[in-house]
Amino acid sequence: MHLSDLRKITVKKHLLVRFRLSNGMECVMDEHGVARVPELRAVPGFSLEDELAQAQNFVVEPAGVSEKDKGRVKPRSCSRAEIEAMSTVGAGADSAHDEHDE
Repeated sequence: MHLSDLRKITVKKHLLVRFRLSNGMECVMDEHGVARVPELRAVPGFSLEDELAQAQNFVVEPAGVSEKDKGRVKPRSCSRAEIEAMSTVGAGADSAHDEHDE
């Protein structure tokens, strides 16, 4: 799984996906497919692609939840296998669509 696969999941399913980096920081991929490391204050000494390759645990939550609904909507933990399964569901239809997307 690559960052581009994770981007597709977050955009298509309107999710936020979080995973821990080896240095203890956390990466958040938002519903727009933008990866952020909120604690980062300087040029990173790591590659997010490499960090994602090592990540085994993820936290997934719906994006755009209103403040009043945040208490009812709980983030859920997912394994790497579950995240990879999300990216393969409907992959045949998605790839056919992507080829003609102009």
